[in-house]
Amino acid sequence: MRALRVLARTPPNFFSIAFGLAGLAVVWQLMATFYGSPAAVGDALFIAAAAVWLVLAVGAIARLVERPRAVLSELRDPILSPFWALPWIVGMLLGLGLEPHAHAAGKVLFIVFLIATILYGGWVTGQWFVVDLDRSKLHPGYFLPTVAGGLLGGECAGDMGMHALGWLSFGIGIVCWLMLGSLIINRLFFTAMLPAALVPTLAIEVAPPAVAGGAYFALHGTAPDVFAYGLAGYAVLMVLVQVRLLPLYARLRFTPGFWAFTFSWAAVAELALYWLRIERPAGEVVYAALAAGAVSLLTAAIGARSVLAIARGQFLPPLSPAPTTAPAPSAATRIRPPIRLAQMRAASLENTRTHPVNIWLTRRGIKGGM
Repeated sequence: MRALRVLARTPPNFFSIAFGLAGLAVVWQLMATFYGSPAAVGDALFIAAAAVWLVLAVGAIARLVERPRAVLSELRDPILSPFWALPWIVGMLLGLGLEPHAHAAGKVLFIVFLIATILYGGWVTGQWFVVDLDRSKLHPGYFLPTVAGGLLGGECAGDMGMHALGWLSFGIGIVCWLMLGSLIINRLFFTAMLPAALVPTLAIEVAPPAVAGGAYFALHGTAPDVFAYGLAGYAVLMVLVQVRLLPLYARLRFTPGFWAFTFSWAAVAELALYWLRIERPAGEVVYAALAAGAVSLLTAAIGARSVLAIARGQFLPPLSPAPTTAPAPSAATRIRPPIRLAQMRAASLENTRTHPVNIWLTRRGIKGGM
């Protein structure tokens, strides 16, 4: 029971751990296809991603059973809700990893999680339509439900030969990228800096053009055209932006949010492998090995730092008191007046303030919170 309570403390952004491992697995899968590196490397990484995903899924279910209202609050929370797309997106990538070994099962797994990704993307987009969003809480994680979900769905479908389905998913990702990208860039330009806990999500800015490029090659083929060159150019621009942000990242205290770096740079490495295979420069194999090796080293470093934080008891949010059963209302208090909108918003604000992630950040002196 204690183990389940510990797992129930994991917020949805912890699925970025499985996301990063799955992204690295795709890079090594491509290395095996293009350059004959051991396919077992990619397979092992997919297995590791699946194991982490399964553990976190058990934790999510335990939290849903123990504190259903807390989970519902996260699904409505303007900061946390985008991260609830990660379990479904990672599931699609796991289907891609399974497909070479069990073709039918891999396809079924991918389609199930693609449907879940699109359903959640539609629901959370509608949620953003009907609630009063605070512009200052907008962050690059908003790309996850529809942009990352749509583009990765297109790439996985293309790799499995389902091109019509892939183009449909690709369209969702591209259109949502155009809509959300301008809003997020505008917020980053003209609104106060993100709180420290969300600064690592700035790495997500490099992912959409890189993932879009990989998806386009998976669907269109590796003959480059104007659109492919345009995506590559914007990816290079975003890489340069990330270089400028390195001093900002260096000042951060390590948190689980650092896992946001892993998939983003895995997507860049994957796109680099595609372009190396297309252009065939002198030293192509060396460049490919450097790209795959660099993102592997980054993921290993963040993984090692995470293990150290776990050993020190600094990785998970603090354990909250077990919920107690409220006494049955008396006859005089059973009938209550309707809750006004202002009261509902105040309650939602209080839930956000007392969320385990925010308590954990506050105790460590990280300003801004969630």
